[in-house]
Amino acid sequence: MVISIIIPTYNRSHLIELTLESFLKQNFKKEDYEIIISNNNSTDNTEELVQRFIKNNSSYNIRYLLESRQGVHYARNSAAKLAKGEFLYFTDDDMIAEPDALSELLYLFGLDKKIASVTGLVLPKWEVAPPDWILKLCNNALLSLNDPDYDLIISEKDCNVFSCHQMIRREVFFQSGGFNPENTKGVWIGDGETGLNIKIKEKGFKFAFNRKSVIHHIIPASRLTQKYLDKRMANQGNCDIYTWYHKLKPSAPDIIKAIFISAMKVIYYSLKCVFNFLRSNITWRMNRAYCFYNIAGIKYLAKLLKDPSWRALVLKSNWLQE
Repeated sequence: MVISIIIPTYNRSHLIELTLESFLKQNFKKEDYEIIISNNNSTDNTEELVQRFIKNNSSYNIRYLLESRQGVHYARNSAAKLAKGEFLYFTDDDMIAEPDALSELLYLFGLDKKIASVTGLVLPKWEVAPPDWILKLCNNALLSLNDPDYDLIISEKDCNVFSCHQMIRREVFFQSGGFNPENTKGVWIGDGETGLNIKIKEKGFKFAFNRKSVIHHIIPASRLTQKYLDKRMANQGNCDIYTWYHKLKPSAPDIIKAIFISAMKVIYYSLKCVFNFLRSNITWRMNRAYCFYNIAGIKYLAKLLKDPSWRALVLKSNWLQE
């Protein structure tokens, strides 16, 4: 088996069939890849739909896994343990792949033996027409989109490798301890694929991007709002503090200092938000979102300061042992 496609899913029975169908249309021998759908305890009819899809496409290698522990890292890591492929490809249940998506990613690994994690173009598929401010401010990593100004790159740095379109050498994935936690039971704990990519980099491996590998991210209307942007940036605040603490292992005084700096930033961005709003400058939206980012960071830092068990959780590296 060359590639194992791993698709975690949670309550997206209305979308996942589109995702699955796109991976049956790959320009790749069907006997050379498998699909593992990792149901992360969905409460809708996901299981029924997926089981029917598997039955209707029995000539393909498709497997179903129920991961009842809530948390997308559990869903991804558990599926990886079952995977048979030399390369693990991770995507999400709201993606539609172009036919060459897999083959163009696999091509990158032949360019350099040190390449371990690769990605390609991630374009939006808007469910409704986005407002202008979304196109100007959020048509980027804030919506897990990736459209750089180069065609192909091999880099020692993470080149926006998101877990919605990421292929990894199997042995490197397991050497690196799998995905770190992120959204777990509705709480954003850690840095997900960012943390995994940091671990991959620390082991001396490289990253790559190929524009010819294209996937489309379905963006619903609910993500085209200020409320979503505020929440997205709050989650990022949690993610970045997790990364900071995991890397530096700061002392209590350092955490208190970081809380003070974040509090000053809340004041700063609040004032900028008001100023730009009065000037009808759309950057007020990002100013406001950065307030949420820093407020979330303050709460996370306070929890690190008070809770030894939380500090121990953040310092954990190997999440495949769960």
